[in-house]
Amino acid sequence: MKKAVWIILLVLLLDQALKFFIKLTMSMGENIPIIDHWFYIYFTENNGMAFGMQLAGQWGKLALSIFRILAVTAIGIYLWTMSGKKQKNGLIISVSLIFAGAMGNIIDSAFYGLIFTPSTYHSVAHLVAPGQGYSTFLHGRVVDMLYFPLIDISRSDAPSWLPSFIFGPDNHLVFFRPIFNLADASITIGVFWLLLFQRKNLKI
Repeated sequence: MKKAVWIILLVLLLDQALKFFIKLTMSMGENIPIIDHWFYIYFTENNGMAFGMQLAGQWGKLALSIFRILAVTAIGIYLWTMSGKKQKNGLIISVSLIFAGAMGNIIDSAFYGLIFTPSTYHSVAHLVAPGQGYSTFLHGRVVDMLYFPLIDISRSDAPSWLPSFIFGPDNHLVFFRPIFNLADASITIGVFWLLLFQRKNLKI
């Protein structure tokens, strides 16, 4: 169980520290090139799920937040039941990464609207007293910042053999387009590791 706790605390600390740094130092849409044109810190926010996917409206946002809490509770209970049994390290790490990532995004949704002023394209957010922020409990926006446009090419510059349907309405192809955060990455790594290497050890 100690291993799970350390993994969860480490992921949450890194995730929240980076999100706080982005919120308090960058305006919406601001970006910082890290590796040539392949990796950017690009500040955006979303109301919904991982990698910028969303459910429409305030009720959709509330439903998603409640679903997250229920899912994290179930994962937490499962992780706790594992503590009294001898489990493979890979299984413990996988479930811990999923739990930590889900918790990281729940923190954004639950509390960021209460403690931050809005981030706009012209101003940086500030910390405020709880309840004086841009939204209410469970209606905060999730902070995203990791952007990897590994391929960024226009139709006119692309090889002629590439099919036209892969280009968007602006005749431009960007891969990988979604902007995400460390919590999303933690969930994704945990799920893939679980499905690829730990399915035989997964007991529900």
